Amino acid sequence: MVAIYPGSFDPITLGHVDVACRAARLFDRLIVAVYAGGEKPGGLFSLAERLALAQEALVPQAGRNIAVDSFSGLTVEYARSVGAGTIVRGLRAVSDFEYEFKLAHMNDHLAPEIEVVCLVASSRHSFISSSLIREVAALGGNMDGLVPPHVGEALRERFPVCAGPLPAGSHR
Repeated sequence: MVAIYPGSFDPITLGHVDVACRAARLFDRLIVAVYAGGEKPGGLFSLAERLALAQEALVPQAGRNIAVDSFSGLTVEYARSVGAGTIVRGLRAVSDFEYEFKLAHMNDHLAPEIEVVCLVASSRHSFISSSLIREVAALGGNMDGLVPPHVGEALRERFPVCAGPLPAGSHR
């Protein structure tokens, strides 16, 4: 069975990687589907950059059953085009539930043959969101343990003030 895990992944976080790896254990093939359409306000990386960052984040798993691709338009149409019977979504907190609940019902209306499966984020990643990562990186915060190392490097290149860990007792 093929599943897709769609999102903007701007940038991909360790929370995304965790959900992708866990979903990959449940399905024969998982496609991490990077959304190409309608760049989000406050977005940071181009589609090509997001694809490259996601691919590198998932390289250890890519040889098994994870692929990275991009799509535009309706998620359910993309799912149909790749033969996916399931859309995987991650839930971090109760605040995500209402949005995901509405989205699942809309997808069911549009494509009743495609199931939506929500995976609860691991507790160590439940507070991480791409928008929060972008904000903290822009303000010079430490990204260690929140994003894969190469994503942290990309953030430091984008935001030179994002220099890494602070010496003990200092504040930004």
